[in-house]
Amino acid sequence: MNGYLGTILRVDLTAGRLWDEPLNEDYARGFVGGSGLAARYVYDMVDAGTDPLGPDNPLVFMAGPLVGTVMPSAGRYSVGGLSPLTRLWGEANSGGFFGPELRFAGYDGLIVTGQAARPVWLAIVAGRAELRDAGELWGLDSYATQERARQALGEPKARVACIGVAGERLVRLGAVMNDAGRSAARTGLGAVMGSKRLKAIAVRGSAAVPVADAAALQAVAREVNAFAKEDMASASIRLAGTAGALDVSLMYGDLPIRYFQQGEWAEAGNLSGVLMAEQYLNRGRACYRCPIGCGRETRAPRYGVASVDGPEYESLGALGTLVMVADLEAVIYANHLCNVYGLDTISTGSTIALACELYARGLLTAADTGGLELRYGDAAMVHRLIEMTAHREGFGDVLAEGSAALAERAGVPGLAAAVNRLEVPLHDPRAFAGLAVSYALSPRGACHMEGDMYGVDMGQCPAPELGIVPGDRFDDTEEKGRVAARQQAWRNLYNALTLCQFQNPGVDAVLAALNAATGWGWQLEELMAAGKRIVTLKRLLNLRRGLTRECDRLPELLLQPLAEGGTEGRVPDVAALLAGAYAEYGWDPESGRPAEETLQRLGLANL
Repeated sequence: MNGYLGTILRVDLTAGRLWDEPLNEDYARGFVGGSGLAARYVYDMVDAGTDPLGPDNPLVFMAGPLVGTVMPSAGRYSVGGLSPLTRLWGEANSGGFFGPELRFAGYDGLIVTGQAARPVWLAIVAGRAELRDAGELWGLDSYATQERARQALGEPKARVACIGVAGERLVRLGAVMNDAGRSAARTGLGAVMGSKRLKAIAVRGSAAVPVADAAALQAVAREVNAFAKEDMASASIRLAGTAGALDVSLMYGDLPIRYFQQGEWAEAGNLSGVLMAEQYLNRGRACYRCPIGCGRETRAPRYGVASVDGPEYESLGALGTLVMVADLEAVIYANHLCNVYGLDTISTGSTIALACELYARGLLTAADTGGLELRYGDAAMVHRLIEMTAHREGFGDVLAEGSAALAERAGVPGLAAAVNRLEVPLHDPRAFAGLAVSYALSPRGACHMEGDMYGVDMGQCPAPELGIVPGDRFDDTEEKGRVAARQQAWRNLYNALTLCQFQNPGVDAVLAALNAATGWGWQLEELMAAGKRIVTLKRLLNLRRGLTRECDRLPELLLQPLAEGGTEGRVPDVAALLAGAYAEYGWDPESGRPAEETLQRLGLANL
């Protein structure tokens, strides 16, 4: 198959067995790659009773048909499986170089099942895979693990995906780390890796990805690179990283403050990405063949740390404004701790912020926290709670279960800012109403990477050929719900190709690249059909796991108007937006289930 190596590595950790398996061509044609293809494989392997932390839950690492080619910003990979945090479909993706190197090592992806009797790590070099004892790696932080694995492999340029202490301790906020501080962080799949006692995966190779029309793909690559040089959004990210969006987000009321309950905060400007670039930036970094280079290497000299990966916009919000910490260097260090231990910064920051809110309301006391006083604005407390969470130490053992579990423990489940138990990211649907669909219907729980409607309405990523056009950010009509559903389907396809969502060269360029790589000869309508097929498959998987129509909602906190700030006292009409989204997807609005004719049209009737 053009665009694919044609091989999946299967790993049974219980038996200690490894084997190559031909890529299922029908699955690849229907679900493309990345999280789409991972979900298709997982669908066959789990049922309603599969334990996310049990040996039967598969952990899937998957690249896409553009990864490792000359296509710019196609250096990502996806991790998929059942989430220990949500118990539904879990997925995360990451940039860097691990995804392309997995392809160069000879594989489109790998599927890990079972549970090792003792810690192991997986070495893959030029199509040869073996399991090795990880006794000396177990307990190391994510940076040390990557370095030691490269040394043990004798391949200084190998790329390593691994877990830190949080994954080992089965913290449900655990991330999979790669390329220093890059992370596939959301939904707790680092804990799944830890449950399998798989510490790391190191890959190295030189295989070439076969493409149908190399000259055509080169032409698209030149076009995309030229676009990135002129695009203002790309230039802004190149200058200040994703953190550069913080000031604009504040203006719109998009950046949550004080656990989603405050619309303005003068000190939030102290966390500006521009200030970070002026005061703490060492250098910018780029992923594989990326002309943008959003990555930041910063420093926190007050804490004795000369090199920190990040922080990104989401981390500045989660570890800054959400917990009312306006000390930029302290937030940089908090982000570093999350990288070291392998924690999702969004879920970690949100869970700590909820703990502060519960303490302020008297629903948590020092007796519950082991004597710790929890206060908004206390950076040292945030640092301490990150360490305690990663090690499941004391009250950290409670935080390690996530915000939904914490709110339930305190007797106020409605106070958790989460959708299907996944913490809401740092974009507020009161500021961009279309996000209500992105969050309520995201297959993995609240997620801005499966429908970035703030980007659409700010004109940064329109796709008019697909019916995705900018509009009034407060528009909460059924038609806006349809647009949001189309954007969600489009981004699910992006996560299958897999492409970085900061690269938005236009639908025609993406279509041309896919056809040049695969030779499929797709038309525009097939792009949207593939995106909807992927979303609907994940929906079917979640329905099997117990998801109901009642789960399609926003948390109570995000439906309370804020008196001040850029949201102008508005809340989205979730019912109207969802009605439009259900209609666009062809799902029954009463049950939330895909209609029979929809399954037929998408080729999913056999499921």
